[in-house]
Amino acid sequence: MKSVVRTAAGGPEVLQFVERPMPEPGPGEVRVRVYVSGVNPTDWRSRRRALPPAMDEQVPHQDGAGVIDAVGPQVDPARVEQRVWLWEAAWERPWGTAQEYTLVRDHHAVALPDHASFELGAALGIPALTAHRALTVHDGGPGRIAPGTLRDTTVLVAGGAGAVGNAAIQLARWAGARVVTTVSSPAKAALASAAGAHRVVDYRTQDATAKILAFAPEGVDIVVEVAPGTNAALDIAVAAPGAVVAYYSGGEDEHLSVPVLSSLQSNLRWQSVFVYTVPAKAKQQAVTDIAAAVNVGALRVGEEAGLPLHRFTLERAADAHTALEHGLIGKVLLDIP
Repeated sequence: MKSVVRTAAGGPEVLQFVERPMPEPGPGEVRVRVYVSGVNPTDWRSRRRALPPAMDEQVPHQDGAGVIDAVGPQVDPARVEQRVWLWEAAWERPWGTAQEYTLVRDHHAVALPDHASFELGAALGIPALTAHRALTVHDGGPGRIAPGTLRDTTVLVAGGAGAVGNAAIQLARWAGARVVTTVSSPAKAALASAAGAHRVVDYRTQDATAKILAFAPEGVDIVVEVAPGTNAALDIAVAAPGAVVAYYSGGEDEHLSVPVLSSLQSNLRWQSVFVYTVPAKAKQQAVTDIAAAVNVGALRVGEEAGLPLHRFTLERAADAHTALEHGLIGKVLLDIP
């Protein structure tokens, strides 16, 4: 089968297009014929780091979508031929989704309804799980996302044109929240509006604090934050008492520094979100809620949904990594015919 592997850390050039033997599922595993592989920023960042212990090579990419074609012991045989979306395929495992067939644990292959495209399935995974966690860690929150669970809640999404920002907007809207987002250009503003944000603020041409507080005079309850170091002062200025700033990203050299009294007086919570190590119970709730959102059509992809798709063939995986690393806006996918 055709596959992309890496045997060392480095730039996109370490990704090799090779032929590998067909894998066989072990106990509790399913084998998936991958149709689309999703590429995330964590994929190119992990590519720069050494391989996990005891691995000589690794197939990259956590997310994807396809059809189960074989199951191992302890897995229901009825799952064969089921359409699925995949999450965390390559986390501490050698088998990612950048190949024709991959192995994942049974519960990491989630049923994908017939009306949902493989493109949507491959775009869920890490971005949607991250967004879900950021939206559910606030004090007194429901711990889940469903219609009405965020009613009377105001959410600020920093970077509403990104993949996590897009998922956060769509999930927050589905849960009944009022959503305001910040962007850095008119083109990104159009994408955030398409995703469903009630108010979009271009922080380069507008007074972001004033615009956000005009939308939410009492402050925002949840901040889904992509750049905590850069945006700390803004987040403090617009946060409601008891708010949470859930941050999931930041530059390699970025440092978060906040004035203690400002955070203290507001009972402001700074919460990191690293989806791979989120507690198992919370992660499984996220998978359940995301699957429910997909089933009712509450999650979408494509430019009309604020998330343009950029497609590459499997042998161009290095080009896909380069494009994403250079800041391409939208979702990068590998098509595996």
